[in-house]
Amino acid sequence: MSTLQTHLDPDETNTNEINPLVPRSIDLPTILPADGHLDPAIGDIAKIFAAPADPADWPAWRDGLQTWRDSARERLDYSGAIYELDHSRWTRACYSVSLTWLFDERLFDHATQQFTVDAFLESTGDHGGFDGIVLWHAYPIIGIDDRNQFDFYRDVPGLAEVIAELQTRGLKVFIDYNPWDTGTRRAAHDDPEELALIVGELGVDGVFLDTMKEGDAGLIAALLNADPPQVLEGESRVPNQRIEDHQLSWAQWFADSDAPGVMRAHWYERRHMMHSTRRWNHDHSAELQSAWMNGTGMLVWDAVFGVWVGWNERDKGTLRRMLRVQRALNPVLVDGEWTPLTDARPEALAAGVYASRYELGDLTLWTVINRTTTDYVGPVLEQDALHGLLVDVTTGSPLVDGTTTVPARGVTGILAVRGSSPEWLANLLAAAAADSERSGADSDATFPAREAHRVEVVPSESTTRPGDAIVVAAGARVLPVAHRRRESGMYQGAPYQEEWKPLPPRLHDARHETIAVTLGDVAVARREVTVGEFIEFLMTSGYTPVHSNRFFTADVASRPDAPATLLGLTDARAYAAWAGARLPTEFEWQVAAADPGFHRSTPMVWNWTESEHSDGVTRFVMLKGGSDHQSLGSDWYVDGGPKAADFSLKLLLAGLGVERSSNIGFRLAWDLERTHD
Repeated sequence: MSTLQTHLDPDETNTNEINPLVPRSIDLPTILPADGHLDPAIGDIAKIFAAPADPADWPAWRDGLQTWRDSARERLDYSGAIYELDHSRWTRACYSVSLTWLFDERLFDHATQQFTVDAFLESTGDHGGFDGIVLWHAYPIIGIDDRNQFDFYRDVPGLAEVIAELQTRGLKVFIDYNPWDTGTRRAAHDDPEELALIVGELGVDGVFLDTMKEGDAGLIAALLNADPPQVLEGESRVPNQRIEDHQLSWAQWFADSDAPGVMRAHWYERRHMMHSTRRWNHDHSAELQSAWMNGTGMLVWDAVFGVWVGWNERDKGTLRRMLRVQRALNPVLVDGEWTPLTDARPEALAAGVYASRYELGDLTLWTVINRTTTDYVGPVLEQDALHGLLVDVTTGSPLVDGTTTVPARGVTGILAVRGSSPEWLANLLAAAAADSERSGADSDATFPAREAHRVEVVPSESTTRPGDAIVVAAGARVLPVAHRRRESGMYQGAPYQEEWKPLPPRLHDARHETIAVTLGDVAVARREVTVGEFIEFLMTSGYTPVHSNRFFTADVASRPDAPATLLGLTDARAYAAWAGARLPTEFEWQVAAADPGFHRSTPMVWNWTESEHSDGVTRFVMLKGGSDHQSLGSDWYVDGGPKAADFSLKLLLAGLGVERSSNIGFRLAWDLERTHD
């Protein structure tokens, strides 16, 4: 793992005084001296070079940018050869990437246990379509048992076929690598070799380096020499030294200057694609504008590790307009002459409107943004900059004397064509015009909230309980609930909103709250269902667990009194229905656990509960009780060890048997009054 990933990394510095709504010093744009000379310890890792506030200083600033780039490339003996390799040329046009949970309900139907690629693409099409997708798979559920990050890919039946289907639809597919996964079972090979094997097994195009700005030499070599060879994308602030072999990176936790600055890594290498993201934002206009002015891309992450952070209509409309232009004019953006902050009229600048120019052959594109909350209507560019056919490529409208509308917190693209128009221009303008006719949606910045709803509890078929079951009396209660604050949140909403990078003590801290609940008359079993009891159920009922033969092992059968594990929520429900019972909710479990006769098995395992929730994108379930197992070595692992009765664990619900764990069992509950026919 890179030496930049040590505890001294300034991106990870912990402070109790940090204001989460204010960018850290490391996130702020870097001031580039006018002569372009900057200490490499700063310049090689800067996020954005700030633009001067005074337009009179911009020409000297642009000269300084050129000087800095030339000297940095010479000092590092930069070649850029990797960007010309056949397997990686696509990265320069990979403008929009989705970060998607493998079992996102848009991509995976939990009822049929099938992947639904076309449904996913249709439901996310209003973002303008994706060029790539990162399939995240293990975090935040890894650590529930000893399975490692590679197991969580390999245990998914048919995953290679799903990846091939995404690729057939035009998407490049990334898997993610978690370097912090050191506390689960070790794979047969070291991580670089194992990664090289799995990318070949799955046939993916790239690897996202979770928590890493760069891979080390062994990892880089293994992935570049894999079959197929891979591209690498680092998470934030890839240093100049690694732009040589990391073709993409995140522009994460980046604060821009008022006059839009220049992203250091992309200025250093125009073919290096960056994806802007602020994962907890409800407002993405700042990221979109930075990407538009720099000719770079966006990461769409609307469900962050199981919590909904969806994009508003205004920002989705902005992204669609950007992507149409970026894809059509990719050669201009990558190979053309880029002149940051130029040609805008004084009245436009005074109104908070900025422009940059990209020029290649007969085509000149100005990327234009409006920093204010009021539409700007009027001429944008200096008269002497206007030449040839002028069109607004973001709305599909012709321009007269450069007059157009730059939407509030939005973007505009102005294209000048000298000579004959390219063949693709008519289709681009038609698509832009059709999109611009969307009634009112493009100005709606309302957050599209989702609420996670509890899946309806099916009452038990029988009201007869075992004599030793624990009776939970009906009534209203206010129950304490403890949990560890993780990025996956709890019942509703994201744990952070419009915040910069969450750090301890606000990340992974112990949280306590109270929840008012009303319970019915119910009895909860004193102990978990055992292996022997579940085997009897299988032999008697004819039930066959889908996508799993893991339960039938000699080791399991030899321990008939041990808790039945390696069973999914569906399996537990099937047993409960056969027994005339159901699973207890997390609150019924918690109240019953206060009884002195409540028994925990040996080994101790988490318990499934009848507390499944869905917000239409992510399904999750609450687990209770803790387990003897605990994965050590990283705070990113799911909680382990024995837990007090009030502790609840939100577990994202995987499918296809991946949700089955050796450390999750279940017990039964009975409704004591019949509530159904």
